[in-house]
Amino acid sequence: MSDALKNAFIAFASYGKGQMLKQDMDNKNFSKCIKDAGILDKVITATEVDITFMKVKAKTDRTINFAQFCTALESFAAKLKVSPDVLYAKIEAASPTSNATKAEAVKFHDDKNLYTGVYKNGGPTNIDKQAAGGLAGHLDRSPADVRGVKF
Repeated sequence: MSDALKNAFIAFASYGKGQMLKQDMDNKNFSKCIKDAGILDKVITATEVDITFMKVKAKTDRTINFAQFCTALESFAAKLKVSPDVLYAKIEAASPTSNATKAEAVKFHDDKNLYTGVYKNGGPTNIDKQAAGGLAGHLDRSPADVRGVKF
């Protein structure tokens, strides 16, 4: 096996895991790898990918290692009647992709020159200001004189 295949395995195994580099691949990332590499077709379906993953992993594990990954690719190659090297090349050429959408610009949200009211002045706050206009200026916080009060 080539280093490029091992690097592709690590890239797909680590996809969606933040900065961590993973040495084991779960079923979700295995399916993504097969889909992004363009191996899915009428013979190798999403169901077939899931079944193959379950066959190659250890009974109690949730992930597969690189050797088990290669075994799964060899199984797919046998079903497709091609050399495993063909599938290895497809995996090496693929990389994990994201299909997220990007929000369009919103005039009244993005342009701070168009803000009005409270937001024009920096937005609301839950901290009382000590300057005039704050609650502290309206309250008498001196000690109370309770002499002569009967309860």
